[in-house]
Amino acid sequence: MLEPETFESLRPLLFSIAYRMLASVSEAEDAVQDAFLRYEGALRDGAHIDSAKAWLSAVVTRLCIDELRSARVRRETYVGAWLPEPLVTDRDLGFTDPAVMAEEAETLSMAFLLVLDRLSPTERAVFLLHDVFGYEYDEIATIVDKSEVNCRQIASRARRNVQSERPRFDASRKARDELATRFFAAVTDGDMPGLVALLAADVAVYGDGGGNAPQWATAIVGATRVAQLFAGLSRQIREFHIRIDPTQINGQPGAILFDPEGGVINVFSLDILDGVVQTVRSVINPEKLRHLGPVADVRAIARGRGQPSSPARTES
Repeated sequence: MLEPETFESLRPLLFSIAYRMLASVSEAEDAVQDAFLRYEGALRDGAHIDSAKAWLSAVVTRLCIDELRSARVRRETYVGAWLPEPLVTDRDLGFTDPAVMAEEAETLSMAFLLVLDRLSPTERAVFLLHDVFGYEYDEIATIVDKSEVNCRQIASRARRNVQSERPRFDASRKARDELATRFFAAVTDGDMPGLVALLAADVAVYGDGGGNAPQWATAIVGATRVAQLFAGLSRQIREFHIRIDPTQINGQPGAILFDPEGGVINVFSLDILDGVVQTVRSVINPEKLRHLGPVADVRAIARGRGQPSSPARTES
């Protein structure tokens, strides 16, 4: 059996692989748990496993590849824009080198995960295992059941595709956080001029409601339109006593919106470059928020049903 301390020491790595593969907290946790159960089952059956890390990494990756293949079919019927399931990353990511910290945060970003989503499941696995997690090609070849030469070719192709669309962010996390603080303060105050000043001219807002919550049908583009959008949100914040909690989302500045009872309404993530907000992503689909706690009933809030100080909630 795998010792509890070994389980806990390997969990962060395995979750990191699974989340970047699947862009879903809940599915990544399921893949990790499934892998551990399979590991213990293999040991009970008398299997000899030299390295728990290598064995579990392989199983998690294969589970994720299978899940991605079925997810692509499900995605064909997804309502509206699809965004990754938000991951709160306020915690210490475990790195002391600023360059490594920046790389870790970048590869968790929603923008980066959306670039990865354009790769095939195998391309995604090979690229992540080699370029992000530092696995050797001979290890990867065994995991994905390809030759080492083929894995090198797959990685090279995937790398070209990723590099051509790789997102860029302002280098200073402190500067990004300060700008995000000003942005969410302007949202709270409904400060139109202040919002426009913080937005890129071609800023875009994307929303993921998944057909389960009210959301914009298409991207909102342009500083004036986006400022108007958030000025309208400001009125709802005051009317329904909504709380904005700035936090790190997927390694980038963001915020979680809560109803008065602590129900999660939605999550915002900001891409900041050249001292302005370039992209805002909003996840309001309750199915993608349940890992964060009880989820607010946003349809009831939108209708203004009941007392504004106590909108209904959907329990997780």
